[in-house]
Amino acid sequence: METILPVLLGVAMLATLGVLFAGVVAFGFNTKANAKYSNKLMTARVVCQGVAVALFGLIVLMQIA
Repeated sequence: METILPVLLGVAMLATLGVLFAGVVAFGFNTKANAKYSNKLMTARVVCQGVAVALFGLIVLMQIA
């Protein structure tokens, strides 16, 4: 458990970065894709960030206990 949580945290952080990058690219081109997917990308980013924060909190709690 001590080795898998940091790996999962890294995956969640990379997923957040990927979704953020996709959103910035879609916003930069200002196409129909931006209008169609902007809310979905923002929601996905917030979910990925929430998972990353929850995993980080779990890691911290495991270090204290």
